[in-house]
Amino acid sequence: MPESPFTTLTVGALEVNCYLVPGPVSGNLYIIDPGDDAADIVGAASRYTAKEAIVLLTHAHIDHIGAIGEVCKKLGIAKVFVHPDDLVLYSSPENHLLPYIPPARDLPPPSPGWPVQEDFKVIETPGHTPGCVCFHFPEYNALFTGDTLFRGSVGRADLPGGDMNRLMDSIHEKLMRLDDSIRIYPGHGYSSTIGAEKRSNPFM
Repeated sequence: MPESPFTTLTVGALEVNCYLVPGPVSGNLYIIDPGDDAADIVGAASRYTAKEAIVLLTHAHIDHIGAIGEVCKKLGIAKVFVHPDDLVLYSSPENHLLPYIPPARDLPPPSPGWPVQEDFKVIETPGHTPGCVCFHFPEYNALFTGDTLFRGSVGRADLPGGDMNRLMDSIHEKLMRLDDSIRIYPGHGYSSTIGAEKRSNPFM
């Protein structure tokens, strides 16, 4: 297993951060947002010894889901979790960014609900998409924010299903109420902390 508690892979044309996070209690391996470069994700995941591998999605935009089919097939993953409000987006053939990113193929059906949350907490943060969520792993003091909150910025709300008012409400009412020491790991770009974003993010 790698020395770091979890692995960050930057994948695809839009440089999505895919995170491989070992469950500190369950022994599962959580693959967060496997957007592209399936071979790299499979190779990194194979270095972990895990009870079970599970895919978690912060949201269902194509740049965050493109490698799911191949990753699940190669690793024998049976569980893919996405918020119900993003299910239409997850399965839509219009979920693409042509000519750069085609629609995802061979997507497995999402699993109902969420896995037993002994390792992490799901924080619903609609705005970038209707079903955006963040995953808080208290053991690592880590918050995986997808495209809701970035270092020095916030997610877009001008894509289908986006809503800037809901996005800012999610950030202010949920994320900014968390402890300043929590480190955020966004869907693109560099990590930060809740405290640093309170102090310096111009959207705050």
